[in-house]
Amino acid sequence: MENSDHVNETAVFRLDNYHYKKPHGSIKNLPIDARPRERLLGKGPGVLSDLDLLTIILGTGIQGKNVSVLAEELLELLDGTKDIPPVKEIARLSGLGDAKTCTIAAMLEFGFRRWGSVGKRIQNPADIYSHVRHFADRKQERFISISLNGAHEALAVRVVTVGLVNRTIVHPREVFADLIQDRAAAFCVAHNHPSGQLVPSAEDDEITLRLQHSAEILGIHFLDHLIFSDKLWWSYRQNERINCQIQP
Repeated sequence: MENSDHVNETAVFRLDNYHYKKPHGSIKNLPIDARPRERLLGKGPGVLSDLDLLTIILGTGIQGKNVSVLAEELLELLDGTKDIPPVKEIARLSGLGDAKTCTIAAMLEFGFRRWGSVGKRIQNPADIYSHVRHFADRKQERFISISLNGAHEALAVRVVTVGLVNRTIVHPREVFADLIQDRAAAFCVAHNHPSGQLVPSAEDDEITLRLQHSAEILGIHFLDHLIFSDKLWWSYRQNERINCQIQP
């Protein structure tokens, strides 16, 4: 769903304090100040990618599979499920073992119970980006839906589909199935462009239009469609490509 045309800098927004790291090899081969644990201690967890955070949680790998590879496989599993995966599904990953499986399952459940995404209000494209920016370092496109209540507070954030390197296929029914289940009053969607090019493609325009038409029929407000990379985002609403008000 990417377009290789030049991005209009005035229509794109930057976030320079958030950094992503590509999947790396053995942690031991990295300079000390580039290792995930040391970066977390020095700069805080907010600058680490999802992969780095899982690397720290896992701690070590196994013979023939270093912790970075194990973390990447776990991340692929988590990206591919809309909810917290069952313990048995996590345990199927080669190299986790019972101890690491329990650690991951407990971490996911505790995080969901304590924080989750509930209650965070969407008021502008930057708020949407804060919910999805950790997906920016994925090698394939992720099409993400955010369900909102009548006050535009987030009810759930889900990966609807995982696509190819430069495109993802999504049907409105896949988006609205979750929205109806959540009894959402409004929603927004977003997807990453792994290349960093943020010009909307014809496919992006088509799915946006189809979502808008479906939303009108179902009576669910469609707030925005965000295209994003690691430091930039492009908003359909902010570029006047969706006719709606973001305030409830």
